[in-house]
Amino acid sequence: MSRTFLITGANTGIGRVTAEELARQGHRVFLACRALDRTQPVLDAIRGAGGFAEFLPLDLGDLASVRSCAEAFLARGEPLHVLVNNAGLAGQRGLTRSGFELAFGTNHLGHFLLTQLLLPRLQEAQDPRVVNVASKAHYRAPGIDFEAVRRPTSSATGIDEYQVSKLANVLFTREFARRNGGKVRAFSLHPGVIASDIWRNVPWGLRQLIGLFMISNEEGARTTLHCATSPEVLGLDGRYFDACREKKPSKVALDDGLAARLWDQSERWCEGR
Repeated sequence: MSRTFLITGANTGIGRVTAEELARQGHRVFLACRALDRTQPVLDAIRGAGGFAEFLPLDLGDLASVRSCAEAFLARGEPLHVLVNNAGLAGQRGLTRSGFELAFGTNHLGHFLLTQLLLPRLQEAQDPRVVNVASKAHYRAPGIDFEAVRRPTSSATGIDEYQVSKLANVLFTREFARRNGGKVRAFSLHPGVIASDIWRNVPWGLRQLIGLFMISNEEGARTTLHCATSPEVLGLDGRYFDACREKKPSKVALDDGLAARLWDQSERWCEGR
């Protein structure tokens, strides 16, 4: 049965592989990305193979853009079975257009708002899922400084802030599952250290070191696809996956109080409070 997927950051890396594989399986895919010109080759490849693919403009660092993206999708009247929050950045420094630390605002807050806006459509679907591409980098995050995420990146490489944003992905997944009670299942995952564009702005020496441990985009997409399509995960709502298997996340990621605080604060920020 054909299902409808919306994938952020599907113009490159594991997002592209995910979109192309889902389309190959006969599913309808919406590619939510910043630039049409960079997404067009993926659209052409999918359509050329007889699949369905559409572009949705999305800048996760701009909450107004997130709202516009959600409105554009909802206006089509399409069902939505699976939202894959895949897009992300690492090793960049600064603030998002909406005034949040760059990694946190893009990797967590933009996806948080997009998920909330699309939730009513997900709730109408059969076996709806939200798949959050996190990272094992979350194990190195000591917690979340709720003041720091409103300031520009402070570390020299941006890696510390990236770790915090990935912790937020795991916390958000667990709290989403708790609040939705299985009506829409949510999963977070570590895809592996991928040779993708996410590392393009990491300083050269560190990028070369990371490269020694990288796997291909095709390998990296396996766990995303597993969480998005496999019936094996249905009883594991809110869990964290690595190499297509459930794995225990960090102790901090299991902090229910922190997860609830992150959710409540994210709601306030998205409402402009």
